[in-house]
This record gives sequence, structure tokens and C-alpha cells, in this order.
Amino acid sequence: MSTDALTSLLEDDDPVAACGAFREAFASLRSEIGRVLVGQEDVVEEVLLALFANGHVLLEGVPGLGKTLLVQTLSETLALDFKRIQFTPDLMPADITGTSIVVENPVNGQREIAFREGPIFSQLVLADEINRASPKSQAALLEAMQERSVTAGGTTYQLQRPFFVMATQNPIEQEGTYPLPEAQLDRFILKVNVPYARRDEMNEILRRTTASTSTQVSTVLDGSSILAAQALARKVIVAPLVKDYIIRLVLATQPGSGCEPIDITRLIAIGGSPRAAQALVLTSKVLAMIDGRYHASIEDVIRIAPAVLRHRLVRTFEAETDRRSVDEIVGMLIDALPVDDRRGEGLRLVPESLRGEGGAA
Repeated sequence: MSTDALTSLLEDDDPVAACGAFREAFASLRSEIGRVLVGQEDVVEEVLLALFANGHVLLEGVPGLGKTLLVQTLSETLALDFKRIQFTPDLMPADITGTSIVVENPVNGQREIAFREGPIFSQLVLADEINRASPKSQAALLEAMQERSVTAGGTTYQLQRPFFVMATQNPIEQEGTYPLPEAQLDRFILKVNVPYARRDEMNEILRRTTASTSTQVSTVLDGSSILAAQALARKVIVAPLVKDYIIRLVLATQPGSGCEPIDITRLIAIGGSPRAAQALVLTSKVLAMIDGRYHASIEDVIRIAPAVLRHRLVRTFEAETDRRSVDEIVGMLIDALPVDDRRGEGLRLVPESLRGEGGAA
């Protein structure tokens, strides 16, 4: 199917037909990526979730697990402009956003200042090893990721849409790295952990990478069809019960909100913001379409909650010393949170008498 025909189907007024076209396109994308990348099915699904939810994704894993290969393969299956930025300690903000230079006007021969666009002026951007650059250079991505624009020399330049940033980072190296600040982490709709390959996957990796043959992938989507799919996802229905569950889940992560479970409040220092609730809604909508539904469910929220919240929650010192992972804390919150709380029952909240000045027990 051509990308133009796919775009027309995604824009169909019949939600059943549009959702069916999206499912086929999603399956084709996964299939094409699977021709190059071995395993990592959950990682691929979550990256595509972020793409169709119009968000950015942070990939974290040890070297050699295929993070960069995934991004490169995705760029080949999408007819989008692709740029790679290798983050290093000496990288400057102008190396990302662009710089103003003096050029000669070919018409009148006069010298004038012109803006030369940096690699951020692309539709698909790979920020490789993003935590190796200084905070000053990391901050160059903030405006682009949130507003889809770049301001330089007092002029604001709009970025072409769709605009998708995929960043990678290594969790084990601390020498010469700069941890991403919370404000930057919050710009990523999902943080995806890339696991080790299993035994059978390792065998297939060796077979593919040590032979003389190479695999080519086909283009599945272009910019217009991606924008149509993102617009379709926005139309997916979220019932009041599901929306209330998302709100209560995010509030349960916030110390002092009055909605935090009494046995978990000691583990969380900083909780999720409204941006976390927005991410849960948008990614749940995309999950629903993948499953052939035009309405998001609480199961969708539970499925994607760890990836949405794991980079937005800051653990307390007690949680770190107890070696409680953020994913484990999110699981505890989900277990403690009732599905339907219209009566206010089933959740043990922190009593007013036990809350300190910071809101925690």
C-alpha cells in the first residue's frame, strides 16, 4: 500500500476503517524493524508508541544492545529527514541548533548575516549518548522538544513536523557523564529500558551480523501518514473512569497530595507532574488502537505506566538504600490503587495528623 493511500485511510471518517489501517501499518513497521533488529519486541513497541503519541523517547541500556541500530532502522522505514548528533563533553549548543554566519549576497555583493541550521532541524533526531554532553548543551534540546521550535539570534524558527527525538544513554558509566536534569527528563514521554538479549536471540544476532549478507528494509510510512496517525490517536475515547484512574495514579506519586498510599509515601521524594498524566492518556490511546479498539482501558494505562513514570519519580534516600527500583514502586502504587474509587474506598491514604511540613509521613 502506498503512503498516500495509507494516509487517506487513516483520515477516514469511519473510525473502524481508520483504526484497521493503523494496525496494519503498525504491524508492517514492527515486521520491517524485526528484519534487522533481533528480539526487543517490547522496546520496539514502546518506541513506536512514543512516535504515534507525538512524544520523544529515552533509551537506556548498556553498550551493544542495539539502541543505535533501532533508531537507524526506524529512520529507514520512515520517509523522514534523519540526523544523528553524537554527544560529547566538548559539544556546544550551536553544534545542535545552528549558528549565524557572515555570507555574501550573490545579488548585490553585500555581506550579511545568515542562519545556518544545525542537525536539530530534522524530523527524526538521534541524540546518541546524551548524558555525555554538558548541561549547557543538553539544554539546547529543551525548546525544540517542547515547542518544536528553535530560537537563535532573537528569531524563532519552526521545526518541520513530525519531529521525533530519540536519545540514548548508558546507565553504568559515570566518568565524564552529566545526568539529565528532571526538567529535561520530563520532556521525554517514555523512558525505555533495553534488556540483554536471550540465548536464542544471541544466536540469531551472530548469524545475521557475522555473515556476508545485509538486510534491507522497506519504507512503510512518511510524514503525512505519521501526522494522520497521530491525529487519529487523539480521537480515541478515554472514559471518565479511565481518566480518573490516571489522575489518581499520578496524584498517588506526589507526596503531600493526600492521595498517596501510606506505605509508599516514604519511598517517593518527587512525583509526576500533569505532563505524566498527559503521557499516560496519549500512550494508552495508541495502545488501544494497536489492540483494535477505539477506546483506552485501564489495562492500557497499567501496561505503559512504568515507562511513563520511571524517569519522572525521584526516590527518597530510604528507597535507594533499600534498593527499591522505580518500576517496583510504580508496581506497588498500581497494586494499592483501586480501579473504581468513586466512593473513596480501598486506598489507605496518609492521615492529616501524620503529614509533615513536606507532606510526607
